[in-house]
Amino acid sequence: MKHLLPHLPYITSALEPHIDARTMKLHHGKHHASYVKALNLVMLSAPPALQDKSASWLLSHLNEVPENIRTEVRNSAGGHVNHSMLWKVMTPSGGVGALSIPLAKAIKHNFDSVEKFQDEFDEAGRTLFGNGWVWLIKSSDNNEKLEIMTTTGHDNPLSRGYVPLLLNDVWEHAYYLKYENQRSNYFRNWWPIVNWEEVSRRFDHSADPAEYHAEMIEKGNLEMFG
Repeated sequence: MKHLLPHLPYITSALEPHIDARTMKLHHGKHHASYVKALNLVMLSAPPALQDKSASWLLSHLNEVPENIRTEVRNSAGGHVNHSMLWKVMTPSGGVGALSIPLAKAIKHNFDSVEKFQDEFDEAGRTLFGNGWVWLIKSSDNNEKLEIMTTTGHDNPLSRGYVPLLLNDVWEHAYYLKYENQRSNYFRNWWPIVNWEEVSRRFDHSADPAEYHAEMIEKGNLEMFG
């Protein structure tokens, strides 16, 4: 498989004033592109049986990746998958109005309210030491247990058997040009561009992520599945 840099689903200035166009150009065209390039390069050394696997599959089956390239695959595939998902869970027309009833109920059950969930999510991201990601995750079995998780580097909850529903990037390249060291402001200003329709779709298909994966393949957009 030739791993490809996905197109942004909006123009680079579309998320302003929350995320500026210069940050989006560098984040997508330089940082994300570098992870795709690195993944394609390291996969040249992978066994033939792994070379047609998606980046998401590789992250879910890291124990099947040879040890001598496992760390590099985890880092580059994670950088690719995480960013592919990030572009999808943001939209110029974001806001909680697109939150589905089932997901809203699950968030209320686990966090009491959407507002409290947002506060806990922000706190987890704000206090994460160094670079990484903050996530809303769900276990892969059919239940409504939701959790907030942080990961360092480009680790992805897929590698731990969880289904990622929402994420935000806590690497400095995601926010420093606009917000400098004010990470709290970055998180607070990010919520109006969250694509709750996409997050709701992920929740609806979380009991059978393979079904959602197949849907993305049919649309010809495999890597955007995340």
